[in-house]
Amino acid sequence: MEDSVVTDTGTHPMAGTADELNASVALHVRALRTGRGWSLDELAGRSGVSKGMLVQIEGARTNPSIGTLARVADAFGVTVARLLEPAADRSTHVTDFDEAPVLWRGGRGGTARLLRGLGEAELWDWRLAPHEQHTSDDHQPGTREVVYVLAGSLMVTVAGEEFTVYAGQTIDLVADRAHAYENPGDTPARFMMLVTTPPREFDRRVVRPR
Repeated sequence: MEDSVVTDTGTHPMAGTADELNASVALHVRALRTGRGWSLDELAGRSGVSKGMLVQIEGARTNPSIGTLARVADAFGVTVARLLEPAADRSTHVTDFDEAPVLWRGGRGGTARLLRGLGEAELWDWRLAPHEQHTSDDHQPGTREVVYVLAGSLMVTVAGEEFTVYAGQTIDLVADRAHAYENPGDTPARFMMLVTTPPREFDRRVVRPR
């Protein structure tokens, strides 16, 4: 959950300018990695993100895509929202929709806004233009996604099996396998997504038998 990452943000406590977001990600990735005693090579192996990209991330010199952020977060056993948190945060938040950071923008104009992260849960607002698709990598084992379609229809593909979900319907799925969301209709689709992640580290390296 690769398309481009976008940093359209306002004054959301989890948002800021692109530089501020990059600085937050750099701070948390470096702190989580060193706190576990991992080298950059170790994190690269666990996350599937190249060492060169991790160097760029920890140096706050790049805008990592949503897929890259998800893989790094999975490796640490935290949510994407955890990587975006400022160093100091409040315990209670009231925010406007337009203040939530846009972390994905599709080629046809679709968007994904991370509305809030809380512990191992994230709440997203997704909008797909007609015939637009978002393909997601598998997340760490036990990750689940719950989707409620607000408008239009949605084709959800999970491990090669397709499900059509209409406005007013909900689908929940285990997201530790390849999955995709597509708007098959001629009108825009909008859906809310709740992502829950088990609090554990995830190693993407393939263990080959000796």
